[in-house]
Amino acid sequence: MSEPTNVPADANEHCPGPESAGAGKAAGCAGCPNQEICSTQAAGPDPDLLLVSQRLSGIRHKLLILSGKGGVGKSTFTAQLAFALASSEEREVGVVDIDICGPSVPKIMGCEREEIHRSSNGWSPVYVQDNLAVMSIGFMLPDEDSAVIWRGPKKNGIIKQFLKDVDWSPTTDYLLFDTPPGTSDEHLSVVQLLRDSGITGAIILTTPQEVALQDVRKEIDFCRKARVPILGVVENMSGFVCPGCHTESRIFYPTTGGAQALCDELDIPLLGSIPLDPSIGRACDFGTSFIDSNPTSPAAHALTKIIARITEIVL
Repeated sequence: MSEPTNVPADANEHCPGPESAGAGKAAGCAGCPNQEICSTQAAGPDPDLLLVSQRLSGIRHKLLILSGKGGVGKSTFTAQLAFALASSEEREVGVVDIDICGPSVPKIMGCEREEIHRSSNGWSPVYVQDNLAVMSIGFMLPDEDSAVIWRGPKKNGIIKQFLKDVDWSPTTDYLLFDTPPGTSDEHLSVVQLLRDSGITGAIILTTPQEVALQDVRKEIDFCRKARVPILGVVENMSGFVCPGCHTESRIFYPTTGGAQALCDELDIPLLGSIPLDPSIGRACDFGTSFIDSNPTSPAAHALTKIIARITEIVL
């Protein structure tokens, strides 16, 4: 019997594979959290995978920004990474917000009141600047307070549309994916949809305390089971830098050694640590680049070093 293909990271041991005729119906599917999704999808390879692959074939690097824990700064980091990469006019950058129920990227990137337009080439992403494009369900909501109350299949469908129907520039250098917490529908969908066009790697965000590191370990396990390369870990909110005296204090104390100990344990690179800075929150509220507005801040220096290391790794 051949090995099942494209098995979800949290599938049961005897999973037949979501592309098999018995997906969601076999004995080994009982109790699997993905049983309903697998049983309702068509058997066999998804024909849209070819369309996604064709649409994204020219994009050089696809980076997933992940963390098992909510509130660690994934969206903030994604936005600041995008602004920094796009600071070079030679680069084209795109951001895909796949946090369907909590789309904060439009606000953080200063484009929350924009609308998506359709053309003969598909949906046009919203351009923050000439070489920086954004796609989010936030552009489709009637107002900022509207909740997205969707089950898994509908969320998976909109993520697929973001990849196969959006007119991403074929010369895009970096396509960044801002993800929700956990290892659920959105994560399985984006990994499966990018299978043929390729994922450059994942950047995993954490904060120093053990309660965050526990969930990050699960995210690392997901990446390894899903065969997503891990570029490294970023420790966010590693300390608070006083804007007056520039003294750094620990807010989230690393009782088990923080991200450095985690990386040493699991043999993963630590890309760097970013201290807390109130100016980061202000930059997100106003949708601006924190590095550009606060170039001398210790947090800006840390972000700059981390971004430089990421570009070195992927090249």
